[in-house]
Amino acid sequence: MGAQVRAAVRCVASVSVHRYVDDRHVASRAFVFSFRNPAMRSLTLPAAIALSLVLAGCATSRGLHTTGTMTEPGSLKSERSLADVQLSPTAWPAQDWWVAYGDPQLTALIEEALKNNPSLEQAQARARQAQAIADGVNAGRKPQANFDASITGADLSKKNPIYPEYVLGKFAWSKSLTADFSWDLDLWGGKRAAWESALGHSRAVEIEAHAARIELSVNVARAYVQLGYAFATKDVADAELERASRTLEVTRKLVKGGLDTPQQEHLADSQVAGAEQQKVAADRAIDAARSSLSVLLGQGPDRGLDIERPHMADRGPAVLPDKLPVDLLGRRADLVAARWEIEAASKDVKSAKKDFLPNVSVSAVAGLVAVGASTNVLSLQARQYAFGPALSLPIFDGGRRRAHLAAADAGYDAMVARYNGLLISALNDVSDQVSALASVRQQIELEKRSVDDAQKSWDDALKAYKGGLRGPLTPLTSRQQLLTAQQRLALLQSQQADISIRLIEALGGGFDGSGDLAKLGNASSAPPQASGSTETVHP
Repeated sequence: MGAQVRAAVRCVASVSVHRYVDDRHVASRAFVFSFRNPAMRSLTLPAAIALSLVLAGCATSRGLHTTGTMTEPGSLKSERSLADVQLSPTAWPAQDWWVAYGDPQLTALIEEALKNNPSLEQAQARARQAQAIADGVNAGRKPQANFDASITGADLSKKNPIYPEYVLGKFAWSKSLTADFSWDLDLWGGKRAAWESALGHSRAVEIEAHAARIELSVNVARAYVQLGYAFATKDVADAELERASRTLEVTRKLVKGGLDTPQQEHLADSQVAGAEQQKVAADRAIDAARSSLSVLLGQGPDRGLDIERPHMADRGPAVLPDKLPVDLLGRRADLVAARWEIEAASKDVKSAKKDFLPNVSVSAVAGLVAVGASTNVLSLQARQYAFGPALSLPIFDGGRRRAHLAAADAGYDAMVARYNGLLISALNDVSDQVSALASVRQQIELEKRSVDDAQKSWDDALKAYKGGLRGPLTPLTSRQQLLTAQQRLALLQSQQADISIRLIEALGGGFDGSGDLAKLGNASSAPPQASGSTETVHP
């Protein structure tokens, strides 16, 4: 490790009361004013404190300040983008939003995932860890007391001026029983601010654990939608294989009778191969969706084999809350967690600023000390004690405190920028999902018309074939068009279900952080005062 030279001067004044006792004599009780700087021992305590206050201006926070400003939700305009959307004050998702899809199997799967998924256990462990760290920071604010007992044997030097050999012998035992007490008074609240910062971060991590639950439920529902689409694709693939096989059979008869060419037979055979490939792909899609659900459920792959075909209801067109931009802040777990991180960062700034101010602590130590084999450490004459306050005030520290405050300021600005980005993304996410849902619903209506027309065309072709007006290939060709339209419709319906779930997630997934916002509203989410001011005492 490279050495770094720093110019640092610290003046520490202390007032102590001492009583020293050993096995030979009892010293008189006296008040002793002591200074760690030998050059100042002749000064009285008031003079030393006054001089320290004069010199305190050398360690200053002047010129340091935060620049981040939180974006107001109301300043993000969305009226025109959401002008055609139905609004309702009760449109926020419920905590069990998945029940509205009317599929008991989906409800059971999400509840199972919320019990068994390892990622939730990890998020909960992080929350407990953050709370434990906050408890540790709080413990550092409280009075500390310790008890020590020791016995040490030493081979004394013949040149020892304190305990010569003729007094204690060549080998001596040192015995002690001591108790000490210390308490940092935290007059300016710096340590309290550090504790509040840890609490804010702990609450943010706890909310992130709630966000993990919401994300998990959304992922289960979306994987469930993919499973439903895979089953729909398999239905189309099975029907197409049946149609292609029938077409090949008819074509072979026509070729054999000289009514068609071998080229048409090869074409029909290739359609059968394509249909078989689609069926294999559909089966694989079902297996993949079931496997994804097994992972989300925290189970082995066999669990997915028991999941049956989904039957999810259409939730209808999008309905949004009437106070979306403002209320969205308290409904998104990521936004509420980001607000708590800002609160924690503001307390970091406050703690760093208070580090420039004087600090007072009190301490005391009492115990029994004896040296020598013949001395009794439990005797009254072995007692000694000391107590008193101590004033500590920074003068020069090589810029350490300024660097600490600058880092805290930057950390606050970074948290504000992150929050602003999340807020902007959240509102735009809602708008985008609403637009996508409206678009896919319109496409579904158009595709339903296409399916209806293809169905009528197939019905007409069957009637014409049965009436002897068309050949056997005509209805088979019409059915191919119907199956293609049904495949497109199944895709659009799965997209609609997926987008509706993503909209629920964009609206917070049932989270309600209004209580947290109330607490944050009563607290200051900005640094305690402009960091450009000076936090030290000036002459």
